[in-house]
Amino acid sequence: YQATGLALGCWSHFQGLPAAQERRVPARRMPEVGPDNVLIHPFGSPTAAIMPAMTDAVPYEHLDPDTVLDAVESAGFLTNGRLLALNSYENRVYQIGVEDGRPVVVKFYRPGRWSDEAILEEHAFSVELAEREIPVVAPMEVDGETLLNSAGYRFAIFPSCGGRWPELATSEERRVLGRFLGRIHMVGCASGFRHRPGLDVDRLGQASRDWLLENGWIPDHLELAYDSVTESLLESVRQRFANSGQVRTLRIHGDCHLGNILWTDDGPHFVDLDDCVNGPAVQDLWMLLSGDENEMRGQLSDILEGYREFADFDPRELWLVEALRTLRIMHYNAWIAKRWEDPAFPRAFPWFTESRTWEEHVLVLREQAALLQEAPIQV
Repeated sequence: YQATGLALGCWSHFQGLPAAQERRVPARRMPEVGPDNVLIHPFGSPTAAIMPAMTDAVPYEHLDPDTVLDAVESAGFLTNGRLLALNSYENRVYQIGVEDGRPVVVKFYRPGRWSDEAILEEHAFSVELAEREIPVVAPMEVDGETLLNSAGYRFAIFPSCGGRWPELATSEERRVLGRFLGRIHMVGCASGFRHRPGLDVDRLGQASRDWLLENGWIPDHLELAYDSVTESLLESVRQRFANSGQVRTLRIHGDCHLGNILWTDDGPHFVDLDDCVNGPAVQDLWMLLSGDENEMRGQLSDILEGYREFADFDPRELWLVEALRTLRIMHYNAWIAKRWEDPAFPRAFPWFTESRTWEEHVLVLREQAALLQEAPIQV
């Protein structure tokens, strides 16, 4: 299991903060402050001996190391004091050492983001895939439950699985990945989520645009340009969805970029289904593509060759590739802005409030506007 930041497909690939070097601290005891005795805090920065102080408005204020270890031990694991913060922003994720056993990964869900029912649907989907021998890292059951609670925090425990980010440098690697995605979608189309959202223009695009404008995040000298380009973009995005027709929606990973795939000698396994939604199959494919149009066409051809061994793919969905990329770019900036009171975000994105950031954002949106006027990628 590895938690990462968002990926923006071919435009850019954001990577989360580098995971901090693991330090061992005695279980159940807070260490004294000192340069050689530093405790990992949740943002992966060994600069303080305790979790940084937060305001009451910040959901992880009281998630200190003892609270993390207590939660894991409440699930029946005897910890050995090793606690390593993994790359994560939306949630808090740690690798925890276990006496006489393999480490486990504990994921604390951001309060208020998902309902219990939505999280349990994520878990059920993961378990369903794992039971079909599809390599998805599913939560572990504790007394028949996967969603646990300790000190007011909801959390789940996962096995710790190693691996590397895939390079997808060969046609065979891409076909292998396509086969597994086809199998995931074969299971995903059997039913739909009832408590998780769909992937739609209003939620990801329109709401993101409106929130940024209404909350003063767009610099004054760019407000008119941002307002104009996003209005035009959303019109083009909606037209792309119309051009694709009534494509099938199914349960999908939803955030299937390379950072959420770990590769071993036995092939890939998929992690972090936190963003699984009802959506079109192509959402789990387009973020795996990179390079110029010819390179992406070849990569997509390989992936679909493997994919179609297990699931049908409607070529009309290719109308959605640039539309989905546009929605992700728009939603990404709104996501950071909405989380700005969480101290993890200013630390990770210190450039976000600079005018240059928003000037570049508007330029990227204008590039997307041009791409949306071109014919969709063909294979």
